[in-house]
Amino acid sequence: MGMKLSPEQNELYRRTDEVLHYIWDPIGVSDSPYARDEYGEYLPQVFGKLLKNEPSERIVEYLLLIETENMGLSKNEKNAERTVEILEEYREKILAKDP
Repeated sequence: MGMKLSPEQNELYRRTDEVLHYIWDPIGVSDSPYARDEYGEYLPQVFGKLLKNEPSERIVEYLLLIETENMGLSKNEKNAERTVEILEEYREKILAKDP
């Protein structure tokens, strides 16, 4: 990413990678160990959007754009929305500061 990440940010980066692979998984490769890096190209952008606290809708739109423009698939809005909900839950838990 070009910047030094805190331990919490590194954890969120790893979780984002896992969520994209195992939950979003628009091409259905999550059961193949050989495809573990399949969505790595999109990971920095999704992670960056999470760090910037971009609105959920913008992250969903980005995932749908990848599905349609890059992969030639139909939109799966429910799955993209579910994916972003999970990513945002991770962000809140991992990056939450103690009061």
